[in-house]
Amino acid sequence: MANNFDAGSFLWRWVFALALVLGTYNPTDYSYVSWVLAEGTQFGPVIAIVGIVLLILWIIYLRATFLSMGWLGIILGAALFGCIVWLFVDLDWIQLDSASALAWVSLVLISILLAVGMSWSHIRKRLTGQIDVDDVED
Repeated sequence: MANNFDAGSFLWRWVFALALVLGTYNPTDYSYVSWVLAEGTQFGPVIAIVGIVLLILWIIYLRATFLSMGWLGIILGAALFGCIVWLFVDLDWIQLDSASALAWVSLVLISILLAVGMSWSHIRKRLTGQIDVDDVED
């Protein structure tokens, strides 16, 4: 049934969001941004196609996140994740002078925020019993 939502459903949404975020940019040489900005890279159809596919996927994730959580939800989620980064720094789990570690933590948190946005309608329905107006039974 298409309306079943469980931890596995959220996990898959998060895995795809993580792949999108890390595939677009990460601190290593293995991302779209690194590929495009690498010395000697010439813009061609493959780079354009991959860029357009990434853009389409970003629009899908961002639109769903904005529609389900709204500005307030996104701001609160970003504030929560900012405080989590602050906690990690305060506990000395990451150092402020380690740009790579901060980038990795931030990218993972962005992917979690996108996954929550993609899942929020299901989560809210589970928590409150309320459904979105655009939920239509077959």
